[in-house]
Amino acid sequence: MMSQILGWTLLAALALAMPTISLAANPPAPLPNFIVINIDDLGYADIGPFGSTINTTPAIDRMAAEGKKLTSFYAAPICSPSRAALMTGCYAKRVLPIPRVLFPVAAVGLAPGEITIAEVLHRRGYATACIGKWHLGDQPAFLPTQQGFDSYYGIPYSNDMGPLADGTKSNLGTPIPKPKQRRKGGPQLNKNGTGIDGMFQPPLPWLDNERVVFRVRQAEQQANVKLLTERSVAFIESNARQGKTNRRPFFLYLPHSAVHFPLYPGKEFQGRSTHGLYSDWVEELDWSVGQVLDAVDRAGISEQTLVIFTSDNGGTTRGNNGPLRGHKSSVWEGGVRVCTLCWWPGTIPAGSTSDAITGMHDILPTLAALAGAKLPADRVLDGRDISGVLQAADGGDPVAAAGPHDSFLYFLGLDLEAVRKGSWKLRLDDGTLYNLATDLGEKSDVAANHPDIVAELRALAAAADADLGQTGIGPGCRPLGRVKNPQPLIPFDNPPKP
Repeated sequence: MMSQILGWTLLAALALAMPTISLAANPPAPLPNFIVINIDDLGYADIGPFGSTINTTPAIDRMAAEGKKLTSFYAAPICSPSRAALMTGCYAKRVLPIPRVLFPVAAVGLAPGEITIAEVLHRRGYATACIGKWHLGDQPAFLPTQQGFDSYYGIPYSNDMGPLADGTKSNLGTPIPKPKQRRKGGPQLNKNGTGIDGMFQPPLPWLDNERVVFRVRQAEQQANVKLLTERSVAFIESNARQGKTNRRPFFLYLPHSAVHFPLYPGKEFQGRSTHGLYSDWVEELDWSVGQVLDAVDRAGISEQTLVIFTSDNGGTTRGNNGPLRGHKSSVWEGGVRVCTLCWWPGTIPAGSTSDAITGMHDILPTLAALAGAKLPADRVLDGRDISGVLQAADGGDPVAAAGPHDSFLYFLGLDLEAVRKGSWKLRLDDGTLYNLATDLGEKSDVAANHPDIVAELRALAAAADADLGQTGIGPGCRPLGRVKNPQPLIPFDNPPKP
């Protein structure tokens, strides 16, 4: 009897121990890391995977070969709105209802009450860093460290926003232009509060968190990509150092100011491409992408890391948007459809492509879903989780591959200028209709042949008017952030007279 009791006791002890042993042998999978690389003014066909025959982009080519091309990925036509959509998961007009972009000394910016992608991930335990161009407000209340980022390093707005003498209005190696007659009374804020535009702006600051660390002149412009890349690599290495299973997951937002005018490729890349400064800078950006991918590989976290490469809007006339029509600042496809790649070895099928309608506003809900993070439930989000699109194999599940969107609204500032549903796109000003499936270059107006499609798209625009408004501020637009008495982060060289 005693031996039986001892045997039962031993079996019970083993049974109690088994779940513990099982859990130890199968720890929960680590949360994925996220890196979003956002280029400024890059053309649709400025990189190899989208057709460039001029620029050499081996690292970006690797992303496409090992990941997925998104060929119908949409941004806004200009800088600040596009970044607002990425950060908030909304159409830009909903959260940043301004006519164009933000300038230095702006009294308005993205409202501190908006919940950004960094805040969503930070609440899930992510380390977060913004390294590069912010452009959602330059006053302290609007900076990245007030919007969920643990750290910030870079410039608060575009690299062409500064004094003439500092080279912000001229490319590398070209003469600094002579100033035109100064506006009477000195620099003046725009009446809409978006800051100081034109030729007489305060010095361009480089920030480390909320502290100005130096003034950006020509030498700093030329070192821009290298500085951002080195800081990004250091961030990846510091957060991956603990190992695969006990490391802290991270979100790195790397918004380059290249290849925005003025053009300042680094010293190591100046003249390398043989096609001019613009191509030199594209190729330096490819080097930067390679450094980021190499850092992920060295850390042994490639299979736990999603990298997204995109552009904030279509390219300018300096770049190549072929086969698309138009450029930045327009709602032709060349102004808003941007070259986008997603890389995640073992999760995203290698060498795959998707033409599903996707966009900047989808990044927040997608990363939240992948991280198991909660989305804000007290506000409208326009973006959707497109992780199914990213993970779908070519020729696989047609529902997942189609994605969550069948339409897209093309806003330029406060104006709704075009709408898309399926492959059909209607320009609202002149009523021209294009079938993007057969006419990607928007060359043939087929409105006369499809009055039913025109009517359907007009109804879509009317529904948008009841929400965000076709012009002006619609009822679905949320308030801007606003501060009193905005100040330049570096004082004017010649202060304006009171």
